[in-house]
Amino acid sequence: MEYVYAALLLHKLKKEVNETNISSVVKASGTDVNEAQVKALVAALADVNIDDAIKAAPVAVAADAPAASGEAKKEEKPKDTGKTEEAAMEGLSSLFG
Repeated sequence: MEYVYAALLLHKLKKEVNETNISSVVKASGTDVNEAQVKALVAALADVNIDDAIKAAPVAVAADAPAASGEAKKEEKPKDTGKTEEAAMEGLSSLFG
């Protein structure tokens, strides 16, 4: 997971997502680098538009977001989309190979 975070951080900072940069970020976090995982991630992201992947990813909304924005809090029942958390994670993991 730290490798994906490193790639997202590099992307956000508009740095090149490559093996050297990902390894540097992971090392800076105090974690040992597994070069095979770094290579696999870079290869998996080669054909991925990270901006599109982020836009397509499910987003969790804070429960008190309306109260924080000054709006009246409404009691709503969550919509059942039929997706389980496991199915959502499978979809997210498919974005990264």
